[in-house]
Amino acid sequence: MKKIAILGSTGSIGTQSVDVALKHGYKVTALTAHSNYKLLEEQARLLGPEKVALHDEKGAAELKTALADTDIKVLSGMDGIIECAADTSADTVINSVVGMAGLKPTLAVINAGKTLALANKESLVAGGQLVMGAAKEKGVAILPVDSEHSAIFQCLEGRPSNKALKKIILTASGGPFFGKTKDEIRNMTAADALRHPNWSMGAKITIDSATMFNKGLELIEAVWLFGVSPDMVDIVVHRESIVHSMVEYDDNSVIAQLGLPDMRIPIQYALTYPERFESPVGEINFAKLGKLTFFEPDYETFRCIDICRNAINKGGLMPSAVNSANEEVNRLFREGRITFGDIPDLILKGAAVAPEKDIFTVEDVCETDALVREAVLSLI
Repeated sequence: MKKIAILGSTGSIGTQSVDVALKHGYKVTALTAHSNYKLLEEQARLLGPEKVALHDEKGAAELKTALADTDIKVLSGMDGIIECAADTSADTVINSVVGMAGLKPTLAVINAGKTLALANKESLVAGGQLVMGAAKEKGVAILPVDSEHSAIFQCLEGRPSNKALKKIILTASGGPFFGKTKDEIRNMTAADALRHPNWSMGAKITIDSATMFNKGLELIEAVWLFGVSPDMVDIVVHRESIVHSMVEYDDNSVIAQLGLPDMRIPIQYALTYPERFESPVGEINFAKLGKLTFFEPDYETFRCIDICRNAINKGGLMPSAVNSANEEVNRLFREGRITFGDIPDLILKGAAVAPEKDIFTVEDVCETDALVREAVLSLI
């Protein structure tokens, strides 16, 4: 029986990971969440893990009381999440923690020598140099869970060599504001931005999709995961979200991975790789679908894509800085403290305070994170 741990189990990816684990009868050894102790208690009673962790200390105390009639160990804070990440009894750890908070758990999984099913793209954006270096040193496999990177991973499985790869083509839904001008979206509210046309995701990621910052993050993630230069990653808007990404080889052959827009497909593949099992979702009816459409992104209106591309081209701590700036700006927008049109400029100005370091440590990333967030707050 495969044993897995799920970090961020109460979020969108986490709850779907639980569905996949139940479908295949996997033993879940550890669960973590940020603050939703009630759902975490339900999951713990359903799955019977050895340990659970809640980042929120007050919630963890409530959870410990609630689970007092069980043998489940209840941990708290980042230290508790890291202990679950390094769980010695798990074969594979799914990291679906949201945001930069996922970096330390990612490194803990790798240092423990566990297979990492990675849904936390910020780990690679903020610390790609550290993560990939540690994975290489430990011989740890990183299996992508993001639908786009899972698609690329699958399309690359039959390649003869790295030299044969010409480009990676990331597909983007375009979010809820596709086709609108900069002036039209300037004063859009969080409620408007949270109406994603295809995917059911958490609030932070859905806002990132509306700004298309999410696609910029995925560009940086692809650079690290697949060892390519930023200019080898193209982006195309594909409204139907059926083609999850593509690769183009030197002979101009393009291979794509298609599927319904449901995260349980890439989650399952990361857990069953290299085997393929019965799908947890339906199959595509191409006749009913009728057509697939593709468009060039509007880089002038959705400036966040180029903010991320420029950051990875600059390298060092700049990708980490723009990620931290975005996390803070995203939160401020959801709280109604800034407008949608403010987002790109605040990210740029906040990230500008990052120190220039080509080689850095986890501590450098954390210090830059705090510095950038403080700079963003000072701007409003």
